[in-house]
This record gives sequence, structure tokens and C-alpha cells, in this order.
Amino acid sequence: MKARYKIRLAAPGDIESLVAFTVHEAQESQGLSACASDVRRGVQAAFEVPPRATYWVVESPGGELVASTSIITEWSDFHGAEYWWVQSLYIVPGHRGKGLIEQVLAHLSREAVAANALDLRLYVHHANERAIHAYERCGFVAAPYMIMQKAPHAS
Repeated sequence: MKARYKIRLAAPGDIESLVAFTVHEAQESQGLSACASDVRRGVQAAFEVPPRATYWVVESPGGELVASTSIITEWSDFHGAEYWWVQSLYIVPGHRGKGLIEQVLAHLSREAVAANALDLRLYVHHANERAIHAYERCGFVAAPYMIMQKAPHAS
């Protein structure tokens, strides 16, 4: 029998847990040492008006926060609606392999449908094979796009 997890919208009281999860996610997914104060500024922006992101947290049956996820939106002028991007998804190690990623992504899918989003999208580091397989297991497929970047101050 699977543990019963509760997914709820994050609240300002969850910020420190979200910061810790985000720092761990950066290290695990990309080998980055994220600066906690920068992460805190980023997470806090989700609780300002207008919000820069929407976070959900996952509580274990005992009420402990064990996972988080966030989305940001992108407006499509082609379709006159928004794409939902999974910006972050972190599950504490002791709760992995228990079907929680499927539960979280199914929750985001339902929320996206309710918001009339066009797609639920995400980007994943090409070397993060574990995450790629998990996302594929949940129905995600490779998109026909390549992400490119340029620092705004570079000429």
C-alpha cells in the first residue's frame, strides 16, 4: 500500500524548506552549488504580487515536507494561451521510488488542465538520466526544440 501524501499550495511559512530543497536540487541535478541567499530571493518572489512562480509542497502522512515543485508560465502568441513549465521538482531521498513523482506530475497535469494550459513542459539536464527516465515514465517526450542561451551583457 502506498503512503498517502498530501499536495498543497506552498505558503510563506514553507520558504525555508523550499530554499533547502532548491539548493539540494541544484547540486543533485546539475552539480551546482547554489547560493542560499540567491535561492531565497528567487523563492520569495513566488509569494509577491504578481507572483513569479507557483509552488506546491508535498507532506508525508506524518506532516513532514518531503517534496516540492514549482511552475512558471510562458505566454504563446501563436495560441493565445499559456504553456506551463515545471521549473523545479525535488523529492527528499527517503521518499523517492514510492510513486511520488507520478503523483506530483499528475497533480500538476490536473492543475494545468484546470488553468487551460496548452502543455506541461520541462527542461532537464542531459546528464540527469535518472530524471529523464522518470519523466519519460510519466509521459513526457523530447520536444523538437533546443534551448540556447546568451548572457545579456555578452556581445
